[in-house]
Amino acid sequence: MKLTSHFQTFMADVVDLNKTRITLLEDSVAAIKKVVSALEWDPKIISYESQGSWAHKTIIRPLPDREFDADLLVVIEAVSGWDAADYVDELYKKFSALETYKDKVRRYSHCITIEYAKERRIDLAPCIKGRLYPDKYEVCNRTTNEFESSSPIAYTDWVVARNAIAGGNDLRKATRLVKYLRDIKGNFTCPSFLLTTILGNQIYETDKGSSNFADLPTSLKTLLGRLDDWLQANSIAPIVRNPVLWDEVQSTGWNETKYSNFRDKINLYRGWIDEAYDEEDREESIGKWRRVFGDDFAPLDTTSTARSVSEAALVTFKAEADASGALDLVALVKQFGRRMVPSSLSRLPHVQRPKWRPASGVSVGVRVSARTYRGRYGPELAAVASAEPVLPGNWIRFDATNAMGVALPDGYLVEWRVTNTDKIAEAAKQLRGDFYTSDHDHARWENLQYRGVHFVEAFVVRKSDQRMVGHSAPFFVVIE
Repeated sequence: MKLTSHFQTFMADVVDLNKTRITLLEDSVAAIKKVVSALEWDPKIISYESQGSWAHKTIIRPLPDREFDADLLVVIEAVSGWDAADYVDELYKKFSALETYKDKVRRYSHCITIEYAKERRIDLAPCIKGRLYPDKYEVCNRTTNEFESSSPIAYTDWVVARNAIAGGNDLRKATRLVKYLRDIKGNFTCPSFLLTTILGNQIYETDKGSSNFADLPTSLKTLLGRLDDWLQANSIAPIVRNPVLWDEVQSTGWNETKYSNFRDKINLYRGWIDEAYDEEDREESIGKWRRVFGDDFAPLDTTSTARSVSEAALVTFKAEADASGALDLVALVKQFGRRMVPSSLSRLPHVQRPKWRPASGVSVGVRVSARTYRGRYGPELAAVASAEPVLPGNWIRFDATNAMGVALPDGYLVEWRVTNTDKIAEAAKQLRGDFYTSDHDHARWENLQYRGVHFVEAFVVRKSDQRMVGHSAPFFVVIE
């Protein structure tokens, strides 16, 4: 499902740079412009131009304890006799002499950087216009002492034009989502300018007004699908050029290892996005979008669904509830058995979806059995069937075997998905739904604490390649 309203909230509350930071950024930039204009710095200033994510409107909110940055160009005329390094070095000297900035300024290859208490950074880069001929822009590499051709304004215009074809600002929004995905996953790298180009390249003139960009979720699906197709068609790292400055190769940071990993991860996330988008069950779709974007996607909807499973069951099984006087799902199951467990329980949106790729051509049947104990590793009490009521305060051990009850081979590991439901677990902030490793020998111990109908599942993963080869049915734990 598209879940467009959830995407709107997610963008506003999590992904987009919030108004406070935008105001701080704009105020800092205005102050820097004022300072530079007043400096006794030899170059004549032509204009100031924003660059990068800030100019393209693809800047995103930083992760906790991370900075966000913005790029500002000071477009200037050339100074007779100056080398490329002089423009950066002299600007750095001027800022270092100012009381307000001396402890904030840093110097890099193409710019000076003003750092604001680990909150934000502004990169200020000299950009020379007309040194060789009119309308030619060059940035200054102080490391190599060379002038380098640049086209910052034309590139921004190209991004704006691509975005206009998609319509609805959806290229910009989808780019922010992919950058957010890159940052929260932390398992692939791609510089923002390269990511902006390869995503912009996936928009064609024929897309104007098409249903491929009808809304943000559809735009994201379209762009990741096309990007994945392009990556899969290129088994080795391709050359990606600046679309408005052909001599500039933007993909120089890709070696074969980084590219192969990027290619693999985009393929994985493309599949997850397709699954979430195509899923017709609302709760399952929310869960699958959360697999893509994490727990900050639809958190309130997720919690309320998990908290209210008893309320929903009492409505679904009204006749049985009225006849028995049952007040929650536990009472219904005790009275009428396993058939009272809702079929949707294992699809609750707060439950993490599997993140392993399925193995091709291999399938292992998985069975979970359970026994209760007086304490962890304490005296054994009894074997327990799925959905059989158990008392709180004891411990339960789950064992995973193959479908015939035989121990799984050493070449496999078992990951356990442990999920709690209902109001008591929610009040204790223990809804869980996460994956946990086995304690030993493909077994998992859990303490029986919260009244409710909970469930445990075993996922069998092949150690050699981390592919999932089997998944048990839910084992329902009914705690009185």
